[in-house]
Amino acid sequence: MALFELTLVLLLAAVALTALSRRLEIPYPSLLALAGVAIAFVPGAPTIEIDPELALALFIAPVLLDAAYDTSLRDLKRYRLSLALLALGAVVFTTVVVALVGWKMAGLPIAAAIALGAIVAPPDAVAASAVLSQFKVPHRITAILQGESLLNDATALLIYRLAVSAALGTIMLSNAIPVILLATIGSLVAGYVFGRISLLTLGRIEDAASSTVVQFAGTFAVWIIADKLGLSAIITIVVYAITIARRAPRRMSARRRVSTYSVWESAVFVLNVLAFVLMGLQARSIVGRLAGDGQGEAFLFAGTVLVVVIVARLVWVGSYVAIIRWLARLGSKEARRDLPTFGGAVLVGWCGMRGLVTLVVAIALPADFPHRDPIVLAAFAVVLGTLVLQGMTLKPLLRWINFAPDRTVDNEVAHARVAVMQAALDVLSRKTSAAAAVVREQYEAQRAIAENPDDAQAATEYDRLRLYAINRQRDTLEELRRNGTIGDEAYHRLEEEIDWAELAASPAGRFQPLTTD
Repeated sequence: MALFELTLVLLLAAVALTALSRRLEIPYPSLLALAGVAIAFVPGAPTIEIDPELALALFIAPVLLDAAYDTSLRDLKRYRLSLALLALGAVVFTTVVVALVGWKMAGLPIAAAIALGAIVAPPDAVAASAVLSQFKVPHRITAILQGESLLNDATALLIYRLAVSAALGTIMLSNAIPVILLATIGSLVAGYVFGRISLLTLGRIEDAASSTVVQFAGTFAVWIIADKLGLSAIITIVVYAITIARRAPRRMSARRRVSTYSVWESAVFVLNVLAFVLMGLQARSIVGRLAGDGQGEAFLFAGTVLVVVIVARLVWVGSYVAIIRWLARLGSKEARRDLPTFGGAVLVGWCGMRGLVTLVVAIALPADFPHRDPIVLAAFAVVLGTLVLQGMTLKPLLRWINFAPDRTVDNEVAHARVAVMQAALDVLSRKTSAAAAVVREQYEAQRAIAENPDDAQAATEYDRLRLYAINRQRDTLEELRRNGTIGDEAYHRLEEEIDWAELAASPAGRFQPLTTD
């Protein structure tokens, strides 16, 4: 019961910390990391041991699917070289460097040292995205960071699995290549097949709540089945999510989609909170077991790993940008137009905050794993250190680099909005009723605004008038329920209709309704 009460308190505290992070313009995981450390000093906090396989499935599967669902295949193809150098090259480079430090400094066995390197290698773009979105940094950078965060997890977890198996004596590292090839190819096929099956199932479910439950159950099932088959669960989930994302929108109603997005957003937030709670509770027990002479050595080793992880990423990113720019001098002028800059390299290198994946994979180490406590403590230090040091200095760094505001996504939205408005007008052109004329007039007004996105006054006036009318509708609806003319069932049905209208009138939440006073 103490754990349940503590979790409730921490969830509410996390909400407050999220609000504070927005005011301070820092990533909310940075504050969650500090809160997780604070838990280690709470008197009477319970000790929790979680099954390693359960930890991976419970925390990684839904978070990874949520990230993969929003991934742009176009951007993955466009920036494939940079993504390969980061998701593969940077992860392997960091793993090797950290493994050498663990082997030389802490005396870890080779397999255990490689496992540590794989645990701390993959950065998490979630921590950086909240800050980057406020500064309109070049779209290339945000796309690369998001794609890297998705793909590097697969690389790191595959290395981690092999290293753990080797450390426990269930596989030899010399036999790893066939295992990697089989797992990769099989995971790609399995993810696509599972995605197609899920689409057939979801297409037959109309209830929003049932659809969301099936989505979560399907995600966990895909992870578990892939793991049982010896495949890469991460690669399988990524392909599964991308397959669904490309075809599901036309098979889901708007109501189901809005409901599903809200639930997934909340679930990912809760999982982040619970992971940092577990970090604090695990850190407390680990520090207790390392009491004495070994504690100082463990903290020194953890701090060294943190520094190595940060420096290794900066060195790798800076090196590959320098090489790409040098090679581009031999190419055409067109090849030199979209080159990465050193300012961008500094930002990408500094956005290497570690997060949920590193936390959960560290917690998931088997209890009998050699040197488990110093390895887990080092992983926690990397998560805490990168989130606090890099996360809280990201905003000043962006101001120092001073990128020109990027309007790539805004321009794409404006172009697409004109196209969809024109499509609606084209299909209505064959309708001659009075109602069709009214609807056409509305679409023509919206298209005119879409064709001139810089005319803020026109857009503001159009949406303000709509919201002004919607605000009066809400007042009338409240009065009808208050005087007993309608019951709550009718009230909530009409409330939902008005909510949809308000969402249409303020798609980005930019405008506030005028008061009716």
